[in-house]
Amino acid sequence: MKNLRLFAAIWVMWLAVPVQAGLVPESELWEYWLPHNEQSTAVVDHEPWQMILDRYLQPSDPGANLFDYQSVTTADRQRLQSYLDGLAATDPRALNRPEQFAYWANMYNALTVAVVLDYYPVKSIRRIEGGLLGLGPWNEEFISVQGQALTLNDIEHRILRPIFQDPRIHYAVNCASIGCPDLMPDAFVAAKLNEQLDAAARGFINDARGVTFRKQRLQLSSIYDWYAGDFGAGEAGLIEHLSAYAEPDLQERLQNHTGRLRYDYDWRLNQP
Repeated sequence: MKNLRLFAAIWVMWLAVPVQAGLVPESELWEYWLPHNEQSTAVVDHEPWQMILDRYLQPSDPGANLFDYQSVTTADRQRLQSYLDGLAATDPRALNRPEQFAYWANMYNALTVAVVLDYYPVKSIRRIEGGLLGLGPWNEEFISVQGQALTLNDIEHRILRPIFQDPRIHYAVNCASIGCPDLMPDAFVAAKLNEQLDAAARGFINDARGVTFRKQRLQLSSIYDWYAGDFGAGEAGLIEHLSAYAEPDLQERLQNHTGRLRYDYDWRLNQP
């Protein structure tokens, strides 16, 4: 029993350990996906994904939005797969830029949910494909678009980050973890994209998972450490970014902050 308690304690600590900095992918453009058609009026249908979100996502304020993986029916798993198949049959290079962003961000989030469902029950996405000390499913090829096999890392770090160069990308894609910026209750759509991205940024930055003060010391989500360069030049650039979305009281504390930063992340699955 003592050994079991020790293992459980080690397991909880391991789930809270952030990815090592050297293992975080760089933003590296995959040029194949760079073309777009700014004159395009085509609109991708994300309603099937919205139906899944409406049925199984449990919004929480404050705290993480939770996804009820356990309750997803066989019919809705098939609906999710059909949605992903429809995205895979669409050439995103023919879309305008906002439609492209919504296409890739929704694909990332829907694909992540589908992967977790395939392996459920699991306590952390880091257990998938990599075993106890593995690194999760992010380098596995789960979908193919226009004959190109894609991983989750490809979508985030070789397409979204280098093409759009918008720090709000990190609030748009969800890694199925408590510590991650929320899986948002509304599917991304081009017509409301800026509004949705701003809301995602505000929601995370004003939640303790994103930014909090502990005994006067500023503690941030590890995403601000892993992807520091995406949020501005150095600590001053990061504080400026955070302040732009922070509520007035938090904004004042951020701008008056001195001292070292601390980072934290919770890898437990975002389930009820």
